[in-house]
Amino acid sequence: MKFSESWLRSFVDPACSGDDFSHLLTMAGLEVEEEALVAPSFEKVVVGQVLEVGKLPDADRLQVCRVDVGSGEPLQIVCGAPNAAAGIKVPCALPGAELPGGIRIKVSKLRGIESFGMLCSARELGISDDAAGLLVLAADASVGEDIRRHLDLDDRLLTLKLTPNRADCLSLEGVAREVAALTGAPARFIDVEEVAATLPHSRPVLLDAPAACPRYCGRIIAGVNAGALTPAWMRRRLERSGIRPISALVDITNYVMLELGQPLHAFDNARLSGALHVRMARAGEEIVLLNEQTLALQDDILLIADELRPVAMGGIMGGEESGISLATTEVFLESAFFAPQAIAGRARRYGFVSDASHRFERGVDFGGTRRALERATRLIIDICGGQAGPISEALAALPERRPVRLRPARVARVLGLTLPAERIGELLLRLGLPFIREVADFVVTPPTYRFDIEIEEDLIEEIARLHGYDNIPAPAPRGWLSMLPQTESSRSLARVRQILADCGYQEVVNFAFVEEAWETDFAGNDQLIRLANPIASQLSVMRSTLIGGLVANVATNLKRRQSRVRVFETGRCFFRDPAGRPVAGFRQPWKLTALAYGDALPEQWGVVARDVDFFDVKGDLERLLAPHAGCFEKAAHPALHPGRSAQVVVDGQVVGFVGELHPRWQQKYDLPLPPVLFEIELDVLLQARLPQYAEVSRQPPVIRDMAIVVDQALELQQLVSGMKANAPSLVRTISLFDVYAGRGVEAGKKSLAFRIVMQDTQKTLLEAEVDAAMGQLTTYLQEAFGAQLRV
Repeated sequence: MKFSESWLRSFVDPACSGDDFSHLLTMAGLEVEEEALVAPSFEKVVVGQVLEVGKLPDADRLQVCRVDVGSGEPLQIVCGAPNAAAGIKVPCALPGAELPGGIRIKVSKLRGIESFGMLCSARELGISDDAAGLLVLAADASVGEDIRRHLDLDDRLLTLKLTPNRADCLSLEGVAREVAALTGAPARFIDVEEVAATLPHSRPVLLDAPAACPRYCGRIIAGVNAGALTPAWMRRRLERSGIRPISALVDITNYVMLELGQPLHAFDNARLSGALHVRMARAGEEIVLLNEQTLALQDDILLIADELRPVAMGGIMGGEESGISLATTEVFLESAFFAPQAIAGRARRYGFVSDASHRFERGVDFGGTRRALERATRLIIDICGGQAGPISEALAALPERRPVRLRPARVARVLGLTLPAERIGELLLRLGLPFIREVADFVVTPPTYRFDIEIEEDLIEEIARLHGYDNIPAPAPRGWLSMLPQTESSRSLARVRQILADCGYQEVVNFAFVEEAWETDFAGNDQLIRLANPIASQLSVMRSTLIGGLVANVATNLKRRQSRVRVFETGRCFFRDPAGRPVAGFRQPWKLTALAYGDALPEQWGVVARDVDFFDVKGDLERLLAPHAGCFEKAAHPALHPGRSAQVVVDGQVVGFVGELHPRWQQKYDLPLPPVLFEIELDVLLQARLPQYAEVSRQPPVIRDMAIVVDQALELQQLVSGMKANAPSLVRTISLFDVYAGRGVEAGKKSLAFRIVMQDTQKTLLEAEVDAAMGQLTTYLQEAFGAQLRV
């Protein structure tokens, strides 16, 4: 909502001004988004009257003017404007003036003729971009008057950023009502008198869609002069409100809309046939609008139609075929109330928005329909002449204004501020909200222009706005604090994050809705959960894995020349599941995914640079799983390299996977190197085992190495798990330290070398005990896996 401050002050003139006035509106919820002066700063420009105009010798376009500037002797000024003529009044810049753009005016000679100033266009004064000729002023302008005062160029332009619920402030009268309530300054609203009908002519109106349009008023005004000039004061107010003047009839309807908030429309009455019907569109109907757009109408579009065709989209825009022109002599003036739900979104569906639709879809005062019609009628008759016929009004069930109960105790609880009942009543009256008292409560009936007051909290918000948010105390919160229990059988998510941060990873947060291709590539998911209303066309499905977001993070970092990336994310993933909890039909487990890309270590002189590999990330995962002992079993995954991936098993349950990104996806997503990643169920990581006492042995350990030859296809995890399960109690650790295949080892076989540490807590082990333990392990390996000792 854009308007000039001087127009607003014609309704209400508070003592505050400038930044204080803007701050007042903003803190009351009417945010001043932009403020600017009508024209840049300049001085020594006055109203001048051209007395004579003569040709400049040897010049095609330059003229010599004698101009009266109210200082006695007329000034001689050379001018090249095509509309310079004797008798007109124009802005005249005197010698010494400095105009916008740094133009300095001084006495100068043009082809030997002295010029003592400059006659100005609107563009030279910074008022508008019109440079076609001199800015011609009104005939009653006082010669010698400062042009800033005459044109009110010190006026400020204010643009309010209104929330959708404050449709009542989409008019000067509505904003003035708010300012009067905030400041206590008296408001001077327009006294609209009924225009007596002097013509018998009328046009019947029928409401065929009463729910969409419960009130429609119109009247014929005959004998109008459509070519009449719009008064300068009206043109100025329209231009400063961002509306381009077109013709007197159109300008009047726009002016009343800005003034009272009621959109109006003027039809050329001679182009209408029979009664007007307010109805919904029919299949196959089309209309050509005033913006020359031809629309194929859908059946939920509200129309104004005569007996032959649609003539307007109700509450949005008029039709070209029934529009007024300079030849119009008889108009049918419309003022109606259209229900917000019948207008909302209809204009945007066809790719445009109008001032009318912007207001109607938010709610227009249905109590002011006739008042706006009378106001526009009076302006048309005063400016364009003519005679008015009686008002044709069709009326159905108007929106019900349901009373809202306001409890002072509830006000105190919500605002944290106890206000006396007298103060609450005073604030409600200042806001124009009538009420009755029922014991301690206020029962408020919202006025017809307040569509935003429906529940008690709406009234409490109004009281807070008017009382002043700055006047509401902000005491420090007080409450009892207690330590939350944290058992040793669990660990916090913060601790899990810290472990990964210690490993050099950085946490990221990505959208839970992702590209459909990510789900296909990284999860092989064909049971997609699609969003009904995605924020972007590519983010159309819910994720079932966090991999896609991390791969995108790597790609983004590579574009910014970050070649070493370590990122992780915790978040929900989403799966279809008929027995899902907490939402039926869906399962939403928490997962943790980490990804490493680039060098294994930051660049340094102490180690040789190498790329991160499977075992680096596997080590990070094992640190994260501790004290759980994870098992890693070869398994395929849609996102991972088929020969460099494994599933993670904890306590016999598959809880995740780890591996290198599949070469196909590495190429598709433009990654020069393969990232290595893991994804794991978060619940497993949040579980911890209670510490258990174990005696630390003071006896020396015995270390023996064992090298065995087994089939190449035998998985190490299976071998190690079996050895640990069948080892004697004195065996403390079994670890692999060498793998070999080649000369000396049969084809299809591999040699594995294990280091076995044995120790007893009570005594030094005897050689026979050590040999027996080694023999037991050897026998197990031979029987279970067909292993052979390598000599």
